Amino acid sequence: MPLEFTDIKGDPVWSGSSWKVVDDDDLARLIARVALGQSYFVERILKETGFAGPKAQENMLAGAIELLTAVNPDDPYHRDGWMFQVMSWIAAHLQNRTSLIREPHMIHAHKGFDGIHVKLNPDTKLVNFMVVCEEKATENARKMITGKVWPEFRSLEKAERDHQLLSELIGLLRLHPDANIDNAVEQIVWKDARSYRVSITTEDGEDLEKTFRGYADVVPGEIERRRAEALPVKDVRNWMAGIADKAIAYAEELATADV
Repeated sequence: MPLEFTDIKGDPVWSGSSWKVVDDDDLARLIARVALGQSYFVERILKETGFAGPKAQENMLAGAIELLTAVNPDDPYHRDGWMFQVMSWIAAHLQNRTSLIREPHMIHAHKGFDGIHVKLNPDTKLVNFMVVCEEKATENARKMITGKVWPEFRSLEKAERDHQLLSELIGLLRLHPDANIDNAVEQIVWKDARSYRVSITTEDGEDLEKTFRGYADVVPGEIERRRAEALPVKDVRNWMAGIADKAIAYAEELATADV
């Protein structure tokens, strides 16, 4: 698998993990498949030993390359943001193989939630909690968190976007007929049934206590409500560009094989 995780904790404020990319090529291959519309097969690759995944249709290639390309190389933020959301989606599947995890968006700069996870009770099929995700590829983690992430979480804590959360929740649960949607609709109005997950790129050796400072002020309650994920990476923009180039090459290989 392309990622490994080390537990981190800002006791008693937040908990989460630090990511390590152990195989750039493997990560790029998975991102390429998502760009080609094959997120379903990526889930199977992550969960099933020996599953390789199918080839891709050539008519999917142009759209995939568009997702993996920065229109302006000097302004790659939308491309990098989309790729990092896919990385976070991959990480979530590796970290928790039982949660329901919404598939990544297939456009740059989507205005909705970066990610949604739902944890079901395996016996009752009732919703234990819903996780709202903010996922950011940035050169300044602290500035991004205080300027973008905390305001989003504050808005959610004030119930200002509950109608959007409910729509996301129902859409995800409808794909799982054994889930109790009526109960989920009731649960979502209670703040203790929702938690938060911020995933962000950081500098090597960054002080994560400082990076995530203020989390409990924004999201009060038990520590389980505050998840923090960090990917330390040197020169994030160049690294993302390299992953994108590898993903494009693999997408081309998948889509043009045996043509």
